[in-house]
Amino acid sequence: MLYREAGQFKTSYAKDQAVFPIIQDRWFIALVLVVAYGVVPLVANEYWLQAVLIPFLIFALAAIGLNLLTGYAGQLSLGTGAFMAVGAYATYKITTVFPEINILVVFVMSGFVAAGVGIVFGLPSLRIKGFYLAVATLAAQFFILWLFNKVGWFYNDNPSGTITAPPRTVFGIMVAGPRATAEVRYFISLTFLVIFALLAKNLVRGRIGRSWMAIRDMDVAAEIIGIRPLQTKLLAFAISSFYCGVAGALYVFAYLGSAETEAFDLLQVSFPVLFMIIIGGLGSILGSILGAAFIILMPIFLTNAPALFNLPMPTDLSKHIEEIILGGLIVFLLIVEPKGFARLWQIAKEKLRRWPFPY
Repeated sequence: MLYREAGQFKTSYAKDQAVFPIIQDRWFIALVLVVAYGVVPLVANEYWLQAVLIPFLIFALAAIGLNLLTGYAGQLSLGTGAFMAVGAYATYKITTVFPEINILVVFVMSGFVAAGVGIVFGLPSLRIKGFYLAVATLAAQFFILWLFNKVGWFYNDNPSGTITAPPRTVFGIMVAGPRATAEVRYFISLTFLVIFALLAKNLVRGRIGRSWMAIRDMDVAAEIIGIRPLQTKLLAFAISSFYCGVAGALYVFAYLGSAETEAFDLLQVSFPVLFMIIIGGLGSILGSILGAAFIILMPIFLTNAPALFNLPMPTDLSKHIEEIILGGLIVFLLIVEPKGFARLWQIAKEKLRRWPFPY
């Protein structure tokens, strides 16, 4: 009864094609935004903001970027960590060379730098696909991190080899650096995620998104009907890398504070982001966010579960059990619902529409 759209008449094509055509969806999104902006900063302590919510928002942004490439355009990539590193190192160089530029503008500029790199490594996608393309992007992962690690210009010849977020203010508020509060960095990460998620949602609903999905489903047929594979695939790599670059900039400047190339390696970034879109749902913006929430929050719950049940356990054993349970949950979810959390959410909404007689 609460989710019936009966009586909600669309008087124009634009209203019928709105991002949230049902008023209940608009209420739900408004409620989520009110809670995220108004309630969470008041009730969450610094640990939850710094160690849980901020990385969740940043990885959700990176997952959206990878989902645009893999879920919508069908181009498998294992170089997410490398493109995030490009965004992080580009932000570091721009902020140190041009300190007068607004840091928020620098985040966007770093995304464009990552987009350019993504185009270069997306060129093989015209000739290869599937696992072969994944190997090509894996080569990009190793090459880019090796380059940042060996060429001192990227980290200003710092003897430690690390990049550190310099203090930067926006309208007199410290948003980067050691003195920036967790609340401010949370608001910045949340705002970037909301804006870019909305942009991605509109992007995939338009001509570009339809071209991506046509290439994903059958590239030969898509070329026959007039879609240009090279331009379409390179655009997917560019926009995906742009999202990952911005996420990488936030990863260092809003979360870590300082980082080396190991912070963007395959096991720590690229694989987890890939798992996020698989578990959340390929070809779904909401699925990217749900998958990021699962990958970030579930290990924290499993780590604290023994303490909740008063079960003393060695730290190493607890970590091993956590990894076993997490891997088992991932396999179970993929067996029960291969299309991820986004499909479960869609099924729940369909049942609500037909309540009290759901099929």
